[in-house]
Amino acid sequence: MQLNLTDKVALVTGVSRRQGIGAAIAQRLAQAGATIFTTYYYPYDMEIGLGNDASEADEILAELRALGVKTASMEADLADPTAPRAIFEEATRTLGHVDILVNNATRDTPANIDTIDAATLDAHYAVNIRGLLLLCHEFAQHFQEKSGGRIINLTSGQGLTPMPESLPYVASKGAIEALTVSLSAALAPRGITVNAVDPGGTDSGWMSAALQAELTAKSPFGRVGLPDDAARLICFLASEEGAWITGQILRSRGGM
Repeated sequence: MQLNLTDKVALVTGVSRRQGIGAAIAQRLAQAGATIFTTYYYPYDMEIGLGNDASEADEILAELRALGVKTASMEADLADPTAPRAIFEEATRTLGHVDILVNNATRDTPANIDTIDAATLDAHYAVNIRGLLLLCHEFAQHFQEKSGGRIINLTSGQGLTPMPESLPYVASKGAIEALTVSLSAALAPRGITVNAVDPGGTDSGWMSAALQAELTAKSPFGRVGLPDDAARLICFLASEEGAWITGQILRSRGGM
């Protein structure tokens, strides 16, 4: 199946590392012909120990341009409540419009029932819920077509397996799944579909060798997920082939 996103503009958040899911999503959408706008925020990458080269965001864009598509990007901290509007203003200024919103950016810092506190909860809420929902709001305000709008949220497997060391992440990602269902009903009359993708355990540079071995041993396919596994599904949902799919939480987990 040849997916065609020519003349579509996709906004993908959280595209700062070449090994990340965001980069794989942007690559797949560009391969299908979409114009790409990305956001990134290196201070968070540095905080969690994955920020090793601040030039990676630009390198990703260069690779996308090599595919023959137009690109633009900006650094944005989704913890800032003004960021979603600024993102859409820049995206529409540089690229004209946005047809596809992929909410990939997330905050995930460990906290269990003994270490959790209000500040940690608020930090996760600000990015994973408030930032995401305000981006959806801006998308709805800017989208002018009668059909073809796409919002795709990234969620996690928090409803399938316990994650006791990541309680703020679990709470916020669970809220994304609930929001996806209600947003799909709110935005269907405007020609916009809303879905969420759960990629499961994905090796995007953060996995330890021990965790990768543990997940590989449990996997029916004998491997962990790769960023492109989720990206292929997201590209399908973004295309015309996904026009009748909305309000769904899709598990791209390789049977895990």
